[in-house]
Amino acid sequence: MDICIAGAGAIGCTLAARLTKSGQNVKVLARGATLETLQNKGIRLTDVDGEHQVNVVASDSAETLGKQDIIFVCCKTPALPSVLTLITPMLHEQTIVIPVVNGIPWWYLQGVEGRFAGANIEAIDPAGSVSKLIPQHHLIGCVIFITAFREAPGVVTSTNPHLIVLGEINHKMTERLENVRKLFEEAGIEARATDNIRDQIWTKVAANLTSNPLSVVTRGSLEQLYGDPRLKPLVRNLLDEALLVAAAYGARIRFDPYTFMELGAGMGAVKTSMLQDYEANQTLELDAIGYAVLELADKVSIPMPITKQLLDLTHFIASSHPHFKQN
Repeated sequence: MDICIAGAGAIGCTLAARLTKSGQNVKVLARGATLETLQNKGIRLTDVDGEHQVNVVASDSAETLGKQDIIFVCCKTPALPSVLTLITPMLHEQTIVIPVVNGIPWWYLQGVEGRFAGANIEAIDPAGSVSKLIPQHHLIGCVIFITAFREAPGVVTSTNPHLIVLGEINHKMTERLENVRKLFEEAGIEARATDNIRDQIWTKVAANLTSNPLSVVTRGSLEQLYGDPRLKPLVRNLLDEALLVAAAYGARIRFDPYTFMELGAGMGAVKTSMLQDYEANQTLELDAIGYAVLELADKVSIPMPITKQLLDLTHFIASSHPHFKQN
């Protein structure tokens, strides 16, 4: 299969390295200094299985890379409109597009029946502008549990075991879903196919919402956020608000709150992706991780006052940054 990784950050390089090493035909859509590094030096990934040095075909031109069977969109949510527009020349009728993104995906209210079926979420899909870019039949949902750090362009360290959960956005089990799952399994990444990807989305959203914004405010690690007695009550309140909204949308989260907090603390001295973005003067994913959740909560008349205050505080801190680029 022809596989493209669109976006060569920490997650994109991790997937590109593991899939290439397993023998897949992988190309990378990148730009700038990262593109130059990939073309000249390839990708160096250090993870729990050791160090992997792989050479990849990389370009900043979708036309040059050609039609693809699978495209993994590995970018921050603010960049989605531009990246989804960029990959359009690589699509054929059967191309599978898998957005590897944080937070609530733009397609969350699409593909299944329900009170809000087909509606768009303004925080991440204003006036349906993102939904218009990729037809629904191309999409497979994805929730990724990989902790990775970009040390330099094309150089990534990932210290925890890799896990990816995949699911059709209509909750059907399909042959193409199983084929994608097997690709990851053969690449040494634990992969699970599910008949309800939204359950997994809410599990990851709860983790992001209780850790990412607060990490920018406190500069704390996951171990501190979930383990420090001064922060735990706040984090538990955030978690309770998130779980209530998840339940209102029928999501089943397999971890009870106490176990959830223990697992978070057990991640160790890890910086959240949002704190890494803040320190690197990058745009924060507050819309997908936070404000989209508030919008969904408002649709079902569930207040999230503590979450709202924390998000606004984080936004204020980010806006004071000299390179603030938040929408």
